[in-house]
Amino acid sequence: MGGFPKTAAYVTGPVQSKAREAIPVSQREFGFRGAVSPETALKRSQEHLLRLQKPEGYWVGELIVDVTLVTDMVAFHFWDGSVDPVWLKKAVKHIFDRQLPDGGWNIYPGGPAEVNATIKAYLALKLAGVPVHDPRMLKARAVARSLGGVPRMNTFSKLSLALIGLYPWKYVPTIPCEVVLIGKWFHVNFWDMSNWSRAMLVPLAIINHFKPTRPVGIDLNELYPDGFHERDLALPRDPKWFTWRNFFLDLDKLHKFAELWAGAGIHPFRKRALKKCENWMLERFEHSEGLAAIFPAILNSLVALKSLGYPDDHPQVVRALHELKRLEHDEPGNLRIEPCFSPVWDTAIVAICLAESGVPAAHPQLRKAADWLLDREIRLRGDWVHKNPAPVEPSGWVFEFLNDWNPDVDDTAMVLLALRLVKASDSKRLAECIDRAIKWMITFQCKDGGWAAFDKDCTKGILEKVPFADHNAMLDPECADITARILEILGKLGYPKNHPQILRGIEYLKAQQERDGSWFGRWGVNYIYGTWQVLRGMEAIGWDMSEPWLVRGRDWLESVQLPDGGWGETCATYDDPDFKGQGPATASQTAWALMGVLACGDPHRESVQRGIEYLCRTQNSDGSWTEEAITGTGFPKVFYLKYDMYRNAWPLLALATYQQALARAGNGHAVNRPGLTDSLVPAGKIGR
Repeated sequence: MGGFPKTAAYVTGPVQSKAREAIPVSQREFGFRGAVSPETALKRSQEHLLRLQKPEGYWVGELIVDVTLVTDMVAFHFWDGSVDPVWLKKAVKHIFDRQLPDGGWNIYPGGPAEVNATIKAYLALKLAGVPVHDPRMLKARAVARSLGGVPRMNTFSKLSLALIGLYPWKYVPTIPCEVVLIGKWFHVNFWDMSNWSRAMLVPLAIINHFKPTRPVGIDLNELYPDGFHERDLALPRDPKWFTWRNFFLDLDKLHKFAELWAGAGIHPFRKRALKKCENWMLERFEHSEGLAAIFPAILNSLVALKSLGYPDDHPQVVRALHELKRLEHDEPGNLRIEPCFSPVWDTAIVAICLAESGVPAAHPQLRKAADWLLDREIRLRGDWVHKNPAPVEPSGWVFEFLNDWNPDVDDTAMVLLALRLVKASDSKRLAECIDRAIKWMITFQCKDGGWAAFDKDCTKGILEKVPFADHNAMLDPECADITARILEILGKLGYPKNHPQILRGIEYLKAQQERDGSWFGRWGVNYIYGTWQVLRGMEAIGWDMSEPWLVRGRDWLESVQLPDGGWGETCATYDDPDFKGQGPATASQTAWALMGVLACGDPHRESVQRGIEYLCRTQNSDGSWTEEAITGTGFPKVFYLKYDMYRNAWPLLALATYQQALARAGNGHAVNRPGLTDSLVPAGKIGR
């Protein structure tokens, strides 16, 4: 996997000349090479984002992902016998449009071919009738074989192949239904798995029991580099005699043996476990847009329902199909599928950016956004209670429109950062909601002082040793970026910096810092994201930003600034940290880095001036920014997603943060200046 050298060949904008570098910052003028002023860029960005608001009051950008969601749907329709030729033609175009020059398919732009994505794409095309001797298929076949072929695919991919008769079930790691029966009294149990793994594994356990194989009339023998020999399909064992991996592999054999003799009572709890899995799914279909409101769980649940014998016209089957269809962008000549929707997350971020940039708290559009967010506070005592039984009122928000079982800490923190800046129609309701949500959120602090996304202390590493845990998402560990965002909102709401939970959070952040001064970013790409959020969080709680450990973070950000003034980093850093801070500049990552440096003070730093110039220079005339790279993280090394709203929201917040820093430094314009047209903002000055 190649990195991105810091040379002009990888820079998106013009490199500044040495003569310009020699000009003192105080004497420079914005606007060189076509850039607008920061004030103009800020105003245009505000206007652009306000135009994007939906009539109901929310913002939502598309989540753009790799080719595998479309390929999974192709395989499902062939398994289900529900192929629509018109839809299939669009799917084929979508897949071919994303094929790499070498013949494979990747999981992020600029990345190398990946084995699961490549084989799934090849399979979908073969199912669709594309001849195997087509030059594009021949190239794909060569890449798939070079990556190890079918035996190198992960468990979930092998299971999908088994459904259509292309992989032996006896070599698919067992996902036993009985796991749902293990109570919390046992050291490792069902609730120790991450929120998203539970939602994917319960329907897969049902599928694994029935093994509803429906052959599709093709094979993939050509994608086995050493030929199709079942002796080569077993998962490799650790060389040591006893390891947890070997223990679970032996346990998998025992499960398979028991399944052969299920009628003899060797699996005495299977009937009970199967029914509990079914009921677990049915219960979580309610208060949600499909199981967990995410594509993999919804698709798995649909196959599980059909495996259980639910007819095609059953309301739950119809409902699951409807939710999958909602995720599709089925347009003339074009087909895309989103993994889920992100309206709560996007609305909170855009509201923060607009309010921080000077749009009044009582502006009609911000008021509408505030009311929309308040309506989506979750009051259901969901699945989080199993890991966090604290006596606290239910609260929180989710990423999607509706997913009440799984409110998450990160979304809640972002919504709180937004709600503190806006005015709602009911001020009492707003205050009560903020108070309730902050109390709920802080109960999720983990033993080591950090915060995770959905659950508390979901970190039992033994679960990563089970054979089906190769999707790199069995756990929900605490991370620096979420922890720092919690500190940010606590600081903004006036919690003292010597508050015990804040001090524990800071100790966690210190322990997570890399030797070079950066921080790993779990939910955004990657070290730029993590480092920005830590610095911003520490500034928000009023910490001394001149402390050496924080200065090291700022210095690392400055050390990876690109010659064009921007910052960029690719998903390759999750596979190899040596590539951290390397990649073509992007608007979102430049904004993060700028805010990280500004958190340490001095808006006149060379790095800040160059970064602001980059944002101003690369802004489009309509107030947007263009960004093709993926800067969002689903599961590191496995699944990434582009938040299309990021490219337009975060730069506005960076420009606003810069203007605020100038005002504090006594140099520059304050934020409460006229900035928007009268058609968008009532007459009068902007500000609170």
